[in-house]
Amino acid sequence: MAEPVIKVRDLNKYFGDYHALRGIDLDVAEGERIVVCGPSGSGKSTLIRCINGLETHDEGTITVRGTDLRDEASAHAIRGGVGMVFQQFNLFPHLSILQNLTLGPMKARGLTRKAAEARAMSYLERVRIPDQAHKRPKELSGGQQQRVAIARSLCMEPKVMLFDEPTSALDPEMISEVLDVIVDLANDGMTMICVTHEMGFARKAADRMIFMDHGEIIETGPTETFFDAPRTDRCKQFLSQILQH
Repeated sequence: MAEPVIKVRDLNKYFGDYHALRGIDLDVAEGERIVVCGPSGSGKSTLIRCINGLETHDEGTITVRGTDLRDEASAHAIRGGVGMVFQQFNLFPHLSILQNLTLGPMKARGLTRKAAEARAMSYLERVRIPDQAHKRPKELSGGQQQRVAIARSLCMEPKVMLFDEPTSALDPEMISEVLDVIVDLANDGMTMICVTHEMGFARKAADRMIFMDHGEIIETGPTETFFDAPRTDRCKQFLSQILQH
């Protein structure tokens, strides 16, 4: 077996007295596509924020490609290989779409403007909005802005992509356009972890499902098995509620 790209062992995270993550163990293989689901407050977003180093964990270990994220000397470089897309788009409103995409590669990767713009345009093609390159974020729909946010992450050429409920801030008619882009990335073999309530997307894109509740991984398994034959009563209850909507 190849070494996991991401390895989480006995991960615990506290916010004051609140125990947000409780003894999480998780391996993510190269090219694996994982969807994390569960009720609000179950620790889903906290888990992927810890994996990306946006939250510090209190106990346990997270290694990405063999590097412990607590080793500050090398963790910064590793984090640069982990892209993250949030619920909110977090685009710079005063910059054009092209400028939003070239800023990171030029500042953090040392690319020339010409090289950064060529890379940005290739990823705008990838997310199907190259014609929006010279507009400002406010001129785009929410779905288009989220696709720009995905392209911005891809411009850093990450090895792993993390998505934190990427469609929760979108109007219903815009959700599918963003999920279609993520499905394309998954089909191309990108290693990804996606926190989402979109179960139709999960069935289409995920190799493996993880169900969390109260800071713990309650159930995990292949996508088909997870939906068709969940093992735990808590998971059955959650699926029966969410699949009715």
